[in-house]
Amino acid sequence: MAQTVDDPRAAARDAASRQSWREAFEAYASLDPASLSAEDLEWYGEAAWWSGKLNDAVRLRERAYVAYAGKGHNISAAQVALTLAWDESNRGAFAVGQGWFATAERQLEGEEESAVHGRIAFTQAGQAMFAEGNYPKALASLERAYELARRFSDRDTQMLALVAKGRVLVKMGEIEQGLELIDEGTAAAVSGELEAYSTTLVYCMTISACQDVGDVRRAAEWTEAANRWCDRLDVTGFPGACRIHRAEIMRLRGDLEAAEKVATAACDELQDFERYITASGYYEIGEIRRRLGDFASAEEAYARANELGADPQPGLALLNLGEGKLEAAVAGITRALDEVEEPLSRIRRLPAQVEIAVAARDLKTARAAVAELEELVDSYKFGSRRAPAFDATVHVAAGRIALAEGDMEEAIRLLRHARDEWRGVGAPFETAQARVLLGIAFRRRGDEHAAIAELDAAHAAFERIGARADAERAAELLGRQQTRRTFLFTDIVGSTRLLETLGNEKWKKLLARHDELLEEQISNRGGEVVQQTGDGFFAAFATPKAALEAAIAIQRALDAEIVAPDVRIGAHTGDAFESAAASNPYGGEAVHLAARIGAAAGAGEILVSRETLADAGTGFRSSNPRSEAFKGFEKPVDVISVDWR
Repeated sequence: MAQTVDDPRAAARDAASRQSWREAFEAYASLDPASLSAEDLEWYGEAAWWSGKLNDAVRLRERAYVAYAGKGHNISAAQVALTLAWDESNRGAFAVGQGWFATAERQLEGEEESAVHGRIAFTQAGQAMFAEGNYPKALASLERAYELARRFSDRDTQMLALVAKGRVLVKMGEIEQGLELIDEGTAAAVSGELEAYSTTLVYCMTISACQDVGDVRRAAEWTEAANRWCDRLDVTGFPGACRIHRAEIMRLRGDLEAAEKVATAACDELQDFERYITASGYYEIGEIRRRLGDFASAEEAYARANELGADPQPGLALLNLGEGKLEAAVAGITRALDEVEEPLSRIRRLPAQVEIAVAARDLKTARAAVAELEELVDSYKFGSRRAPAFDATVHVAAGRIALAEGDMEEAIRLLRHARDEWRGVGAPFETAQARVLLGIAFRRRGDEHAAIAELDAAHAAFERIGARADAERAAELLGRQQTRRTFLFTDIVGSTRLLETLGNEKWKKLLARHDELLEEQISNRGGEVVQQTGDGFFAAFATPKAALEAAIAIQRALDAEIVAPDVRIGAHTGDAFESAAASNPYGGEAVHLAARIGAAAGAGEILVSRETLADAGTGFRSSNPRSEAFKGFEKPVDVISVDWR
């Protein structure tokens, strides 16, 4: 139970003990800094750290260290020095971090063994594992850390050492044994018996290990658990790492735009905390944007990742390939493979080398890459089977080569496996990529019916998840003609607030009347209702004039109602691919731009592109053009507000 404000020091300590970090930070901030004990300074620093104030946290921990050391409390001083070592190393100040680690070791000289000695051993294991790549040395340090933690009842360090040992075993190829240890340690974290920082480290090691071996389903399960835990905790900062993992899973599941938002928010949180994780986050943003077809923004994200210390490959090489920069793609992926020996890192790069080498007609290099990929993946089997994601990756790579060599029967066999495996994993983008290749193989064998089925399914999937460039490629392979239409999007502004104000029954009646009016006005001007999009409509018109007349009629009809919601409308004219998907027969850049313009409109506004208004002819009153930058479009777009009153 929280203390009263009559005793602010007790209130601060109570909030810290409950891990209500923002409350604790505010309570400590109200106290006279000179009156704080070493323990209070340590708690205050912890509260600052979890509240997103790293510089304050470091300053407070330095003061806590001085206070503990000055009183001869060597064990406590060593613990704070070790925390400072982690802080500084995580934000890239490695020399400073090493200095604090040496300070922690010096404070323990002559002291009897304690739980802090276990944390020292755990830190030494991390150094051996990540900085040196010396896995036997890391295992020896982790065994010592685990034993010391067990002896001194330090459950946090015990589970951290257990999970880290599992991670090392996975990297050494002992997959099943490693994952067993990881699951055991993570179960302890899920139960809530560990401290917040330890819990986040356990989650991150667990999810990273699962992703390393292609166990995507396991990673997704732990990621969801981690996200629920992060959402419950009153923190800012380190849990952003969990959100980066969540973004990776969301991207794999095809929720690209939401994944980008999650990854961007995580990088904003972590930029002063974890340099390496932030770098990984920007790489993930690059991967998402590349799939969205936003190549310029993807390149910016890869550059930021590189600046912060993450290798931008293989994503950057694949981006270069997508932009037609074949020489840059070849050079990038070749250099990336020359610079890494670690098997899992090579597994992530070799499929890109196959794709790029096939594009460059260098089948010798492609075959060598597939052979190495298959050998490495076999070394990471779960018993006698490969992880589905790894197996699918091998089948796609081998299928590309069979396709290039003209062996259509083998290509179809391999790519069918890849399609089904990726579908089983629940990865729509990768499934659609395999379908495109399979469709090409069917077409070259002369089975046009099967080819169209695969290409059409791929096109629909790419459209659904917003992968514009891939959707256009699939449409081209289908031989679909582009159709020029004016696309119109409507949306109710403040629908959630209206629902809360009116209640369910009145809201349903209002929404039904809204739908009736909009459908009528769209139909009256010859428009086609393509989709109902939540609280709005997506419609297509043969001419810009008809679309603008419908938009004006919609606003006027709503304005004449006694009670009606505010609606925003956006329109754009352009070429779109016709799709066989019943739910959405149109796709392409023009549709996406119309939707973006609609989202930029204000309540009661009709916002259209300059070209649309120009093509609509005279008779429409409008504002002066304004320039808007829309996500996924390299250049700003001139838009104009049409006056309907």
